[in-house]
Amino acid sequence: MPIDSQTYPQALASPSSAAQMTADAQTRWQNARGAYQDGLRVQTGAVQNLDATRSQIDSLVTSSQAATGALQAAQSGNQLTALQTRQLADLTAVITAMGRAQALEGARQVESEEQGRAQLANFLNYGAGYTPGTAQMFH
Repeated sequence: MPIDSQTYPQALASPSSAAQMTADAQTRWQNARGAYQDGLRVQTGAVQNLDATRSQIDSLVTSSQAATGALQAAQSGNQLTALQTRQLADLTAVITAMGRAQALEGARQVESEEQGRAQLANFLNYGAGYTPGTAQMFH
């Protein structure tokens, strides 16, 4: 889900309608929520891979220790390296997903503060206020 300048503007130059501000806040909340859900899914996948990874590591270490030739030992080493690479890829995916979720949450918070500032400025802008004038009661 791309970050757009309407949902996350640099500043709120003029007060938007209440309905638009609510819709934008809802979109920001959904973006942050979706990012956290993605992060949790990726973490779940990485955790689910741990048991299989442990089993593979044990098997590869046993094969490596029992290897009789240089080729078998080298192949076991290559398999261990491939397994570590997969673990690093899982870890990278988890860190990336959580970083994205944190970035979207931070953007949501900053935008909410900017929206609050704009709403306060709009509320405190009384305009011209009351101007006394002459009133005619009867024509």
